Amino acid sequence: MSGLIQLLNNLVTNYGLPQDFIVQASFYAIAALTIIFALGVVSSRNIFHCAIFLALTLFCIAGIYLFLNAEFLAVVQVLIYVGAIVTLFLFAIMLTANIGDKSIRQTNRQVLAGGVIAAAISIFFIFIIIGDPWKKAIAQPRPLGLQEIGRSLMSAYALPFEVMSLILLAALVGAIVIGRSKK
Repeated sequence: MSGLIQLLNNLVTNYGLPQDFIVQASFYAIAALTIIFALGVVSSRNIFHCAIFLALTLFCIAGIYLFLNAEFLAVVQVLIYVGAIVTLFLFAIMLTANIGDKSIRQTNRQVLAGGVIAAAISIFFIFIIIGDPWKKAIAQPRPLGLQEIGRSLMSAYALPFEVMSLILLAALVGAIVIGRSKK
């Protein structure tokens, strides 16, 4: 994060731009890219392009972690999710036979119902964001230390952490089973 802050400070001193403006503009740019790439994930008809958009979305999320002073989480996001999980998805896509077949229907009959549910959930989240109860409690984001992350992973989040590993293992085994040719 210090490298990002140093770059922003150089922009402030060289061009006379206010630091708050630079920080907010870069945050909103990364947030907008995250939304654009996430829309690409759900709207692309090519599953390989969906995986690439997912990698870009996760990379932008790592950029948002940098704004929260969570450098470790940003690095873990890039290494594990972008580097490993998306690579696993790409291998599963490439191993699956006939996944890019033009005869496979690309749309769903429940588009209207899905849109209504998505709009309801979006409205719910907008009301939560507008309420903003956490703004008064936290003035500055505090850096998240490795000890705090380690303690929470090995205590409160140990079960979800292990469940995720089992889900990923099942996805890998499923991709191999689907991808192998029948003789």
